[in-house]
Amino acid sequence: MSRLIGRREFAGLALATAFAGPALAQTAKPDLQNTLYLDTTYGRVVIQLRPDLAPNHVARLKQLSQEGFYNNVPFHRVIDGFMAQTGDGQYGNGTGGSKYPNLKAEFTQTPFVRGTIGMARSSSPDSANSQFFICFAPSSFLNGQYTVVGQVVSGMEFVDKLKKGPKEANGAVPNPDRIVKMQVAADAK
Repeated sequence: MSRLIGRREFAGLALATAFAGPALAQTAKPDLQNTLYLDTTYGRVVIQLRPDLAPNHVARLKQLSQEGFYNNVPFHRVIDGFMAQTGDGQYGNGTGGSKYPNLKAEFTQTPFVRGTIGMARSSSPDSANSQFFICFAPSSFLNGQYTVVGQVVSGMEFVDKLKKGPKEANGAVPNPDRIVKMQVAADAK
């Protein structure tokens, strides 16, 4: 039988939870089916996917990763202090996608913070396909307008090392860094 708890009990529960939280997080098993390993020449970036927010976009990233689509794909647009964009396995310059149809937007109010993975798109909300970006810094102006698919949980220091493009070229990177390999963690060898 459930009951309402009093203010004193709530305060005690909140305090216990605050101290137990980090310990519980350390012992929780990662969801390898919804984790991506994005290997760069600088090191491995671990991305926790969010199928609870964007199930169709997450499924696409996993499908393309399993097909090897992202291997050797450039970070074609990298803007210092904003984001690093990649995922054009067709042309490598930000104008291409995959052989699959575009996806319907799955916008949420989940904030774009440092390490957030969002799906790139054209001016049409339903035009995301294979390209995605990683935020270097909070970018609240994207909230509710781009699909959040995940969060970097380790390796952000390697994203920070990616070559940046010049401002006058809107971040287009000459001789860009590339994804060495991207795979679903459960499939990693």
